[in-house]
Amino acid sequence: MAAAAIGRACASGAFRVAWRGFASVPVKGSCGSYCSLAWAFQARCSISAPWTVTVEQRRQSSFFNTLTADELWKGALAETGVGVKKGRGKRRKKKLRKNLNRGQEIGEGRSGFLWPGLNAPLIQSGRVQAVTQRKKEERERIQSEIVQRRDTWEKKRKIKIKREGGWSGKCWGGVILDPPDPGPNGETYEDFETRVIEVKNVFCMNAKEGRKKSIRALVAIGNGKGAAGFAMGKAGDRMNALRKAKNKAIRCLHLIELYQKHTVYHDITVKFKRTTIRMKKQNKGYGLHCHRAIITICKLIGIKDMYAKVSGSKNLINITRALFKGLTQQETHQQLANEKGLYVVEFREEQGPLPIVVALPEGTVREDPEPEDEVPDTKLEWSDVKEAQGMKKSPWANVRRAVW
Repeated sequence: MAAAAIGRACASGAFRVAWRGFASVPVKGSCGSYCSLAWAFQARCSISAPWTVTVEQRRQSSFFNTLTADELWKGALAETGVGVKKGRGKRRKKKLRKNLNRGQEIGEGRSGFLWPGLNAPLIQSGRVQAVTQRKKEERERIQSEIVQRRDTWEKKRKIKIKREGGWSGKCWGGVILDPPDPGPNGETYEDFETRVIEVKNVFCMNAKEGRKKSIRALVAIGNGKGAAGFAMGKAGDRMNALRKAKNKAIRCLHLIELYQKHTVYHDITVKFKRTTIRMKKQNKGYGLHCHRAIITICKLIGIKDMYAKVSGSKNLINITRALFKGLTQQETHQQLANEKGLYVVEFREEQGPLPIVVALPEGTVREDPEPEDEVPDTKLEWSDVKEAQGMKKSPWANVRRAVW
């Protein structure tokens, strides 16, 4: 039972008693003593007005209850400054923090006491239960079950989870992950699909710790209906980095407009740093002829038919950022009609030379034609020009093949 120091009298005398169940409390002016503290206050003992009594609670202090759990774990895992300096440059096995509260129940302990309202029913057969104690055999059995349960959890952590293959054998790109964790209000994201784009080892030079290794993960998420996003997560191990990235990506969603729910509204050319992506609108059934990272992201968005050509840097982070930048900046037919004040028409193969009106301006229609300076100066790619004129040849055209 916790000890409590009671009483301080500032008059002619002072008394201090450590309460440990029962104690004798001498009172000035009386030759008797009381066997319990409650009886000392409830009986014929009275304290005069000038005396002031204060009750102060104390407990035995030691190394384990003066430091917090985080401070104790830092010492055990050598996360303090001295411990980190000793391990600089060594490829030692990293110790992980354990959750010692797993398998524990409130009220259960090695002594085996049954506390009504915690680990035992408060009222039974219409009577309030008293504090009792289990037998020795039952206490040993419960403790062995707790230890066995904790060992089982440790083994489950070490089991490697079989994951679905990505773009290639041991590559993490394209691997499907579980949905993000539920939100603070209990909302779930079961209709969102999560894919890994890149997992990479990164290093940071620190004056105290030296060369510190971290894992950086790039994850994309989408529901296939135009809502998609991406984010990066960094942590000391791979699974924490992936978890951070997918939980961050669900909070950074973009709404991307789709033309007839299968492709983009118009051709897009976008540049991000040293990466340039040219996207072309395609008809139904064309498919996705793009970089493998763009194919993965387009499936998450809901784009089924598109051609994309990546030139310049093939950095996956730059490709992802450039793709989202271009898709979010595209104009729908209605936005273009309202901006120009003109009808927006489209030419299709099944209609021949006849145009099809796809959008009308919401305001008044402009009568004068569009000025020449407003006509976009489209930059043509030389490869497209050669292909349109029939000048593009196969790279194997003039190669001499051996005859066997």
